[in-house]
Amino acid sequence: MFSKSKINEPGPNADAAKPATPAAPAPSSAPKSSEFKASAPKAKPPASILSADLHVTGNMKTTGDIQVEGTVEGDIRAHLLTIGESATIKGEVVADDVVINGRIVGRVRGLKVRLTSTARVEGDIIHKTIAIESGAHFEGSVQRQDDPLNSGAKQPAPQAAAPKSD
Repeated sequence: MFSKSKINEPGPNADAAKPATPAAPAPSSAPKSSEFKASAPKAKPPASILSADLHVTGNMKTTGDIQVEGTVEGDIRAHLLTIGESATIKGEVVADDVVINGRIVGRVRGLKVRLTSTARVEGDIIHKTIAIESGAHFEGSVQRQDDPLNSGAKQPAPQAAAPKSD
């Protein structure tokens, strides 16, 4: 009901503009539809939070943000992934932005990867940019790639093509 009244509110305002010029309502109705479309992408949902007492077994995938404070046994794919100090991830992590405060056992892929002083990472990190604070614990290799999120799919393809041509 409230959304209908909001749609109807610009109508009377447009009617009030009619005495000024008859062409005014047509341009005002065009911005009305673009305003509605513009407001939908602006409403970004809050990050999903997995509390410290939560244990998840399985893979997770979202286009949004995740904050992990508990334990995850499985792969995680997200836009922004924040690993809390009490969190433990056992699996591959793929995200545009990865902030690691806790423990990860597995590969990390991200455009921006940040290991804070409390981070504990056992596995390879593939990144575009990386920041490692003093005190962070890291065992594995670090590799810079321009497109670390999709490079995993590109590498097996040439290997698969080579045996076919032999």
